[in-house]
Amino acid sequence: MLLTNYHTHTYFCDGSSKPEAYVEAAINAGFTKLGFSGHAPMPFANTYAIKKEELTAYCLEINNLKEKYKAQLDIFLALEIDYIPEYSADFVLFKDNCNLDYTIGSVHLVSNPENKKLWFIDGGKIEEYDYGLNSIFDGDIRKGVKAFYQQTMEMLTTQKPDIIGHMDKIKMNNRNRYFQPNEKWYQNLVSETLNVIKEQQTIVEVNTRGIYKKRSDELFPGIEILKQIKEMQIPVIISSDAHKPEELSSG
Repeated sequence: MLLTNYHTHTYFCDGSSKPEAYVEAAINAGFTKLGFSGHAPMPFANTYAIKKEELTAYCLEINNLKEKYKAQLDIFLALEIDYIPEYSADFVLFKDNCNLDYTIGSVHLVSNPENKKLWFIDGGKIEEYDYGLNSIFDGDIRKGVKAFYQQTMEMLTTQKPDIIGHMDKIKMNNRNRYFQPNEKWYQNLVSETLNVIKEQQTIVEVNTRGIYKKRSDELFPGIEILKQIKEMQIPVIISSDAHKPEELSSG
């Protein structure tokens, strides 16, 4: 078991508990490192991100825990930052203003370049995925998936996150219905994205949450992509994307 986790959400965003509860759970489990990565504030109302007015309190609390537990655990302050063209703030603003140790860049909302509407691809409700695909991308899965990977590549080159979060999460609510990951057009998009990751020297997160939440049959990214990542000598980290203290080593 790897006794580290760099992708952790607390009650400041959509996690269940106060940050110290995660620290205590990590120490009890024998962890050596723990990174907090709350969802960065968004410029529109939502139920999952840190509220703008609470960002300073989040940073202060994590930094206080760093000092309090420094003899027992290496604690890191980070944010998981959504990239949405024409919506999200530049990552460097969060990094500088909060003095972050690292950033995780993720795409949860896919923008249609033509109508600027947002397709929410995450969460546990498949019907929301289907509704967004049909209403925002006219049911054209190739168009929607291409937009996801194009947005991801734009994030990598313009925002330069230290880590890319769950890079193929577009597959989660697909559940092998609209496309298969072994289709050539899909593999070409993945390969193009991996080349950008390599160029930008970005770390790829191997995210276990889909497996232990039973929302995916495999990791994000999947084994075939991980084989390419190994061949390309792209660095990886393994994280559980924990939303509860007991999930720190799940999967």
